Amino acid sequence: MADYEPGKMDIRAQEKTFAGFVKFVTYSVVAIILFLVFLALAGG
Repeated sequence: MADYEPGKMDIRAQEKTFAGFVKFVTYSVVAIILFLVFLALAGG
């Protein structure tokens, strides 16, 4: 097994992927809430 040193791994790609995932989830939740509000107003 290779010599592993904790804290030495380059995690920029993982951080960028996670930031994209958080942004996607945030926009999705906002879109779903707006859609549900629209349904409540249009159906009432």
